[in-house]
Amino acid sequence: MIVHERSSVHLLRTKILAQTISILLLSCVISGCIGDEEGDQERTSLVIAYEVSADMLESGTNPEILADHISKNTNFDVSIYTVDSKVAMLEALRFGNVDIAYMDSGNAWIGWNQYGLEVLAADQKSDGRSYYNAHAWVLDDSEIAIAHLDSDPLTNPFSLMEGKTSCHTGWLESVGMMLPMGFLLGLGYANVLGDPNDIESLRGTIHGFFSDSSSIPDPGTPYYGLSGALKCLSEGAGQIAFVKDNTISDYCPEDEIDQREDWCLENSRYVALPSFAKAPSDVFVYNPDYLQNESISDITNLLMSLGEEQDSSDVLFNTFGTMGVVETNSDDHLGIYSSFVSSIPGISAYYVDDKDEEEITISLEELRIAFQTSESTNGTDKDPSLLADFLSSELGVNVSVIHVDSDLEAISSLESGDAHLAFTGHLASVVGWKMRGLAVLAAIQNDDQTLSSQVSGWALSDSELASYTTDNDESTNPFDLIAGMVSCHTGTDPYSSLIAPLSHMISNGYLVMHEDSGSISLEDLVRSHFSEDSAIPNPDESYYGESGAIRCISEDYGQIAFVDENFIEEHCTNHSGDNSDWCLGTDNYTSIGGIAIIPTTSVMYNPELLDTRSRASIINALIDMNYDMYLENYSRPGMGTYTGCYDISVHKVFYEIPKESCGDEILKNILEGSGVARVTSQGHLGQFSDNLMLVPGAFEVIESHLANDE
Repeated sequence: MIVHERSSVHLLRTKILAQTISILLLSCVISGCIGDEEGDQERTSLVIAYEVSADMLESGTNPEILADHISKNTNFDVSIYTVDSKVAMLEALRFGNVDIAYMDSGNAWIGWNQYGLEVLAADQKSDGRSYYNAHAWVLDDSEIAIAHLDSDPLTNPFSLMEGKTSCHTGWLESVGMMLPMGFLLGLGYANVLGDPNDIESLRGTIHGFFSDSSSIPDPGTPYYGLSGALKCLSEGAGQIAFVKDNTISDYCPEDEIDQREDWCLENSRYVALPSFAKAPSDVFVYNPDYLQNESISDITNLLMSLGEEQDSSDVLFNTFGTMGVVETNSDDHLGIYSSFVSSIPGISAYYVDDKDEEEITISLEELRIAFQTSESTNGTDKDPSLLADFLSSELGVNVSVIHVDSDLEAISSLESGDAHLAFTGHLASVVGWKMRGLAVLAAIQNDDQTLSSQVSGWALSDSELASYTTDNDESTNPFDLIAGMVSCHTGTDPYSSLIAPLSHMISNGYLVMHEDSGSISLEDLVRSHFSEDSAIPNPDESYYGESGAIRCISEDYGQIAFVDENFIEEHCTNHSGDNSDWCLGTDNYTSIGGIAIIPTTSVMYNPELLDTRSRASIINALIDMNYDMYLENYSRPGMGTYTGCYDISVHKVFYEIPKESCGDEILKNILEGSGVARVTSQGHLGQFSDNLMLVPGAFEVIESHLANDE
């Protein structure tokens, strides 16, 4: 489809848009972008490209519903420019026929490199991620699944894909085509068939490596998109589906039968092979030749505001499949594609920009990191100097480690400028943010790639509390019973031990605060709601720590214990290695539910001392660790066995890098996580801080606790 350049009407609208910026900003400050009832303010047009099919226009996904909603509630007059393909959408942006378009980030990458299009916002998931893990999914009885699950390194599941029928989400889609093919081509599992300078050779390459029957669907056909690729696998039309990590749960939720697609198999039938890439989420794209900087800011704020209210968020979800967006840019969000897609035929010749452009560089001559260490870690795989060496190699400057003895000393070093970065726990992070003017640059992911853990209440499985939890009766709430009960607290971290239970009780109306509540100690506040005999132990007492709290209920001293959601599974099983005589076995304990979150480790900095240019380089360098994978005695048929640090972003094994210096090993051994994620202070610590503020004196108690730990 060829879209001709828009007439002067668009240019006039752009001028009007620029002239009304101050009015729009003022109106947002006074009454908010959403819900403004003032009718006399100048309005601005906004044209959104949307790829439609016939059935969309008769359902709640009709984009006109979103257009009407925005037009009614904001100063934007929104119109929809319908297209029938991703190519047509790119062309509409290229020639200025639309202001913005929402598209797969793989297509956005092509538009960015080929036409100079730019990203202004991206789909943000409920867990804070703005990316997905790309997986190949197979059925459990397939030879690929068996090879993956047999723990035999000689049965490589990716090698067994050759000749199989593959299910892709669409032409040049990111998770469904560009990333898996970049992975397979980059590691030599597949070879390019046809002209390496012709993007159409990719189609022949797919059918050559997989099967002639492999599905590369067009929009509107049954197997198009994420659901289509999974349907292709489920109905037996294909043997491998390239979709996201959450595609199964999205379309085949086990707990919501009415939401399951009728083609879904039992969820246990689907097996995911190891993730081969992190795929950026879908994006809103614009053409900087037609949209001015001030307009970009207003549109970005508008899009972000849509996710802040339920009605707007629902409409946004129905139209674009997301309930919220986050501000970003092409470099940060799409940059990873440049290395992945370089193996795809035609990309290097036509889409990769090889011009020498100024790179974001760190402005410091030396980067100093505050880190808690001990002499016992020196020279081991837990030595933070390994992290420093990794960052030094990425940034091109010397990186040194400043040894600190506590989290409080770490945030003090950021205040003074002795350190530029610090890795701090949740207590020091929230104090540094709320009380010291520091900020969060990134966060360390848990093993399941989340950015928080839960504090849960636990009871013995034969107790009334447990029965209220498991009886599936909404009228029997276990928290209705616990007032006056003997509770068991860890006595360690004041948040998980005391503040979290109090915050939960206060926020849910079980405990009412009075004017004089601030003069009462947290221990007395706990005992005022639970029992005078509740266990709040000191380090030298029997029930101290998480194991002590569980022992407290195991020995029938207390009736409810507050510990980490995973504590029982990790410490009270035969395979855990530390099964103690207090443990009654996992079946004898029941969680009555989560009561609070604990954010993961924060990467903090002082915004007065670290400029934005340096921050961008540092976060990019930290995230590069996510793409390292140490392979040990890794075998591939015909290629022998090799050991080294595999960089998934360039599809290369670096044999000279020792195991302890590979990114995934640094994450595991030094940072005690599975990855680094971009976050903000509010995004990472906001809910945690809100919980703290419900409890009188919580911040003071935390500061005192941190000071005592020095």
